[in-house]
Amino acid sequence: MRIALAQINYHIGNFEQNTHKISDAIHRAKALHADLIVFSELAISGYPPRDFLEFDDFVRKCHFSLEEVAVHCTGITAIVGLPVKNSAERGKKLFNAAAILQNGTVSGYRNKTLLPTYDIFDEYRYFEPNQVFETVAIGNHKIALTICEDLWDLDDDRLYSNGPMKFLEKQNPDLIVNIAASPYSYPQPERRKNVLKSNVSTYELPLVYVNHVGAQTELLFDGSSMVIGKSGNVFSLDEFEEDFAVFDLDAEGEFSGVEYTQHERNQSEIASVHDALVMGVRNYFGKLGFSKAVLGLSGGIDSAVTMVIAAEALGAENVLGVLLPSQFSTGHSVDDARALAENLKSPYKIIPIKEIYDAFEKELQPHFEGLPFNIAEENIQARARAVLLMAISNKFGHILLNTSNKSEAAVGYGTLYGDMCGGLSVLGDVYKTKVFELARYMNRDREVIPWNTITKPPSAELRPDQYDSDSLPEYDILDEVLFQYIENRKGPDEIITMGFDEALVKRILRMVNFNEYKRYQTPPILRVTGKAFGMGRRMPIVAKYLG
Repeated sequence: MRIALAQINYHIGNFEQNTHKISDAIHRAKALHADLIVFSELAISGYPPRDFLEFDDFVRKCHFSLEEVAVHCTGITAIVGLPVKNSAERGKKLFNAAAILQNGTVSGYRNKTLLPTYDIFDEYRYFEPNQVFETVAIGNHKIALTICEDLWDLDDDRLYSNGPMKFLEKQNPDLIVNIAASPYSYPQPERRKNVLKSNVSTYELPLVYVNHVGAQTELLFDGSSMVIGKSGNVFSLDEFEEDFAVFDLDAEGEFSGVEYTQHERNQSEIASVHDALVMGVRNYFGKLGFSKAVLGLSGGIDSAVTMVIAAEALGAENVLGVLLPSQFSTGHSVDDARALAENLKSPYKIIPIKEIYDAFEKELQPHFEGLPFNIAEENIQARARAVLLMAISNKFGHILLNTSNKSEAAVGYGTLYGDMCGGLSVLGDVYKTKVFELARYMNRDREVIPWNTITKPPSAELRPDQYDSDSLPEYDILDEVLFQYIENRKGPDEIITMGFDEALVKRILRMVNFNEYKRYQTPPILRVTGKAFGMGRRMPIVAKYLG
């Protein structure tokens, strides 16, 4: 059996483009005499369509698009994901389905059984779970078709006992096909591959896995589609890029490439995070129809890393860095910011804010009389900068990139309507310690980011001789406590038991919980961990956890 894998970057609701890409892939597979071509979960609509699924017109357009694709499926079978109506009187109105296209028409559907409702997933909001289990016949082959299911640890009996493979394996299939929309996080690709290999070993069947690639606002999909032979031999498609491959499956359940390019996989986690963020920025701009970005360039490491990512994603000439020095800005910070822009060959402007700040201070002086300089004056500087950046954004049609990192966002070390503004948060799911890793990775071949930016102590430069360590624990300690609390969901007692100082842990966690109101008002954050701020972490604002 000859099988084609189409790893495509879909655009939610762009039916014309999605249908065109799917149809082109079908013709390419037919030219190579493939018997079957496999696309990903909800390919027709793009993933995740969210509340578009509540519009009847949206679902109708999915169906019409599928019919347009089906006419190309003569001499080949295609498996394509989309939402379909549930004809039963009870239950949700839709199924998350895989359509089987044969002989120029839709020959049937297989529906998703296990609907995730954790983290960024909310599929049970829209879809009815499947209760009918049938293999798919393609020539003399029987296929167990699943939709991003049975990808969990097979030792979890709760999932295994309800998963579709429990029922489909009894029908003696020859092959497992899994179509998926599995988002990226930096531990995920290797874990996913190991779980898929575990499925192959458990069921003693070869497996075809096709995943989405590309960014849908904050969600990043790495692709990494693959085939795995019965022996456990893995052939993987590219990461973070569209890809296409064709394999022959022999009678022994082993794959060999017909049209397949072996890509060199990223050797490091930080390289993977870098590539994910570049893809995220590029797709966010491209799918919105924008091409140019602007950001505040402070001479610090966060804005430097953000600018390098944007330059790689959009082209250095399309990224404007704006230096906004105040009376508290150091000369080396301005020099470092200018050097970065010149190293990248990106345009930059220098707009001092001292006179703007002085004007605010003059107007507020009668109302602040007798009160010491504090965070109010610091935040005026941040908000003045935001006004200038948003003015440039509005005037020239640039999208403002937010440069805050996850450590700062977690503890509220940022100014609402100031440095927290922007259309997209590039580093909002990247801890400060990992930002330093990214900077060093970016300098792996040459000095792009001035080394002084990487080695100097971090500072917001909003008052004389200010350093982050004045207000925050050292980042290596802070980030580990945050990781245990946010990603691992460990409570204060558990974290203290790990050896962290009790007062420090409680202080950090109070800052995290108190500043939830700020995070509700931040731009979308590119997700690279298993628990990002935003849609995947839903916390109450007015709770009293830890006091």
